[in-house]
Amino acid sequence: MVDNGSAPLPVGVTDVAEMRRLLECLDPAVTVDTASRAGRRAAPLADPARGGHGLTQAQCIDLLRELEDLKAAAAGAQAVVTAHLAQARHDAEQAAGVPADARCKGLASEVALARRLSPHRGGQHLGMARTLREDMPHTLAALRTGLLSEWRATLLVRESICLGTAERRAFDGEMCTDLDRLDGWGDRRLVAEAKKVAYRLDPHSVVERAARAEKDRCVSIRPAPDTMAYLTALLPVSRAVAAHAALLAAATAAQASGDGRSRGQVMADTLVSRLTGTDADVPASVEVQLVMTDHSLLAGGEEPAQLAGHGTVPAAWARDLVDRALRCEAGVWLRRLFTDPADQLVAMESRRRTAPAGLARFIAVRDGGTCRTRWCDAPIRHIDHVVDHSVGGATTAAGLQGCCERCNYVKTAPGWRARPVLAEGPAPEGPRAGPVVETRTPTGHVYRSRPPGLPRVPRAAPPPRRE
Repeated sequence: MVDNGSAPLPVGVTDVAEMRRLLECLDPAVTVDTASRAGRRAAPLADPARGGHGLTQAQCIDLLRELEDLKAAAAGAQAVVTAHLAQARHDAEQAAGVPADARCKGLASEVALARRLSPHRGGQHLGMARTLREDMPHTLAALRTGLLSEWRATLLVRESICLGTAERRAFDGEMCTDLDRLDGWGDRRLVAEAKKVAYRLDPHSVVERAARAEKDRCVSIRPAPDTMAYLTALLPVSRAVAAHAALLAAATAAQASGDGRSRGQVMADTLVSRLTGTDADVPASVEVQLVMTDHSLLAGGEEPAQLAGHGTVPAAWARDLVDRALRCEAGVWLRRLFTDPADQLVAMESRRRTAPAGLARFIAVRDGGTCRTRWCDAPIRHIDHVVDHSVGGATTAAGLQGCCERCNYVKTAPGWRARPVLAEGPAPEGPRAGPVVETRTPTGHVYRSRPPGLPRVPRAAPPPRRE
């Protein structure tokens, strides 16, 4: 939930006309013609049962195009508002004597909370808004009028980010002065042309960017549907091509010898076996945090389990995972964690400044393996106090939370406050369905987050009371 004060429009804004007036106060050139567009299309959208008429197929196509233009124009308005917010925050902190390297700290997270995005995405939108306002007026104008989508504007900003101010403005003029030239281009062609222009304007910067990109190599994992996951490696192109060629060669050899698996299956299994040193069907000797009820594990219950860092998985799939590990003589450890009637883990506490290993593991399981910040899906990297230990924060289950590095550092920025509170609401989300963390941003907006629900055995309805 988001408390009062965190509404998407400023206090007192109740309609589109008032929103447009506020936007025009920021920049008269903002032309989000929301009211007129909505008025023109109100009649066709009327319910036929109430005397209106439905949309024809041609009107559907026209409306889809208009709505797409409107989405782009709204994104342009968001960019203008974000850039104005950044400038206002910078000026206020400069006047207050905040050091230059500490100004606007945490602003990206505020933008992310307002837009219901992860902090990483919030930082991208903040950087894009600043770049568009300062160096790319033609791209911003095209976005505000709906002629350029937010994604395509993002691609142009990305491809020009290594250029200096003068070169980026020249890039902007060449790419977006005549938008008719871009009509019909797909994203790949747009990026290819943008790369050509950037390289022609400043080849040295483009080459340096490519050299620096190798430092960003990494491996990540994210959930996929049906108890699958994407394991992604960002590599220099030469190494990526070599790795793919090796997997492809293994698949070709396997199929030539009569292996019944598809090429993709062989490549995936070969990748797993070469990374873990075990057969793909044998669970590797690493810890997988699987949270499920004893009823689902031992009595064939169907209450879904939770896999830390992934999410909900079917009970039958979880039992099969445990069964395969037992058959392969892999180490299977069962750790009992008890819940209260509201299906939250029972509290643990410590007097230490840092959470001991057992309590840290407890917090990681309770918070589902991902950052507690709303809309942030990053994995937990820090188990830290909600209220800083130096000002009285307790090393208890209620006083600790799991956060990614970025969110844990942001809450120490000036103007940010966090505290544990009791949850409100009917059972099972009653007073013990916490701990809830309440975060207040420098603008006074309040956001609350609570741990994800844990697997539980369905409770039978109480027998009817006899009169």
